[in-house]
Amino acid sequence: MIRLGLTGGVGMGKSTVGTLFQNLGVPVVDTDVIARQIVELGQPSLTEIVAAFGPSILLPDGRLDRSALARVVFSDAKRREALESILHPRIAMQWREEVGRWRERQVPAGVVIIPLLHETDSAPFFEHVVCVGCSVESQFVRLQKRGWSESDIEARIAAQWSAVKKADVSDFLIWTDVSLDLVGHQVRRILGVVLAKGQVEHH
Repeated sequence: MIRLGLTGGVGMGKSTVGTLFQNLGVPVVDTDVIARQIVELGQPSLTEIVAAFGPSILLPDGRLDRSALARVVFSDAKRREALESILHPRIAMQWREEVGRWRERQVPAGVVIIPLLHETDSAPFFEHVVCVGCSVESQFVRLQKRGWSESDIEARIAAQWSAVKKADVSDFLIWTDVSLDLVGHQVRRILGVVLAKGQVEHH
């Protein structure tokens, strides 16, 4: 089974590319989805986060106030590291379990979307790493449409490797400053290349 790691800057189109892979029959797990699930009410991660950051990061109903937490961690690298030490091991365990299930089903290829793939040293786990990129202008426009302020956007971008650096150490680049059709064409081409390469290496 060929394991593809999918990464890229915030707002650059990772989820869209993941959906395009799924449409081609490739199973996809998105670590952003896992990250949201493991901080729901009653989850051990939420208890640890409250212990570390205090009750001010909770909504009145006891759920996590993601915006409040983001304001805290993206303005303080030490506090961000504290949050990551709570979340990253649990996230990694879940996506690795999912990859194990794919292997049992003998699927030809699977995709794991990890925004901080290189930053968390996850690249060696994958046969190929695909980076999703776009212009900084497009990135800002997309994130502003999510309701983020300019300072929010700059803090998030500063907390990750630059898109250029991510692309430089990845095997493939998918550029999303084009029509959805052209993004889909890039996805199909990369999938064709890695599947063909995998077949050659198995013979």
